Amino acid sequence: MYIWIIAALVAFFIKGLCGFANTLVFTSILGFRADNVNISPVELILGYPANLILVWKNRKLLDHRIWLPLSLLLLAGSIPGALLLKNVDAGALKIVFGVMVILIALEMLLREFSSKSFGDFKPLKVVIGLLSGIMCGLFGIGALLAAYVSRVTDSGNGFKANISAVFFVENTFRIILYGILGIFTLE
Repeated sequence: MYIWIIAALVAFFIKGLCGFANTLVFTSILGFRADNVNISPVELILGYPANLILVWKNRKLLDHRIWLPLSLLLLAGSIPGALLLKNVDAGALKIVFGVMVILIALEMLLREFSSKSFGDFKPLKVVIGLLSGIMCGLFGIGALLAAYVSRVTDSGNGFKANISAVFFVENTFRIILYGILGIFTLE
């Protein structure tokens, strides 16, 4: 039980600093001892109020052209992600999780050295939205989405507002979806 408390404290300290990555930290710490089907629902309930607070705090910086289409794409990807979470072997999911974390880190590193901006490239937005949705449905992780939103917002607070709005919409949907699929249990 202590590892869960430590994971939550570290994860939400990170969320307070940058507006995201709490799930990435939480899942990374707990992934050595627990299956994702047990981790994701707990983190979802813990993170839901934080997203609501960040949306409310930064509501004047919300841009519906950013958060609304990404929210819809995320929702479309969350359904297959949640179905995979419920029905795929836990070991396979951990391998996929590790590969995705490495790919996201490489993308963010390469972006630092690139002078090109892909913020308005519509097919990229669709691919990122759907892949992010699948990752959110599986792990609750929106790091790929965060990498994209950081490209299309002008300030740190604008980033936090829009990413939190997307996560709030997606979290609301995922709470309902996890309930329907039986992923939420009394345990």
